[in-house]
Amino acid sequence: MTHIQPDRATTPPGRHHGVESVTDILDQVIEIAQAETVTLRQVVERIGNASFAPILLLPALAVATPLSGIPLFSSLMGVVICLVATQMLIRRRHVWLPDWVLHREMKGDVVRKAFHKLYPAARWIDAKTGSRFRIFAHRPLVFIPQLVCVCSGALMPVLEFVPFSSSVMGVGVALLSLGMLTRDGIIIVLGLLPYSVVGWLIFSAVT
Repeated sequence: MTHIQPDRATTPPGRHHGVESVTDILDQVIEIAQAETVTLRQVVERIGNASFAPILLLPALAVATPLSGIPLFSSLMGVVICLVATQMLIRRRHVWLPDWVLHREMKGDVVRKAFHKLYPAARWIDAKTGSRFRIFAHRPLVFIPQLVCVCSGALMPVLEFVPFSSSVMGVGVALLSLGMLTRDGIIIVLGLLPYSVVGWLIFSAVT
């Protein structure tokens, strides 16, 4: 198990450096994915392991792409979401992830194609976000989206058998982490809405 060495020891939890938007994150991942294979360690080191919100946003976006069709991929991303959100909740200064997660390899071209598909939505989202209702993005209310993200990540492996549930939760986590990244309380509130869809999908699967 590995503690990723910090890029900036003074960067507080949730603060990002060099990553200002969803398109910034896509650009970083796509640049790394020019290689034949890409690992989560490479991505985390590029974004910066004190950048909790961007790192939380990344697996949530991945679950919303065709990558979610890979067996157990949603479960793996759920583990990452749960670990990162838990560390945000307890106010760790730097992200820690186990070696078996960090060393997981994926084909670079598959990652590039999947994240390229997110560009139109990412540009639209970046144009609409702003610093609004910041009270929802600061303590104590920020505990709510952080706790929801923890629960979402923990449930993804369990709900892998429920069609589309992981992707819908991925959208929810993406909106919540984006709201925390941009300090946009409206986005955080919107991020809670997809969970009503998850509830309906679970209800439909068990009845």
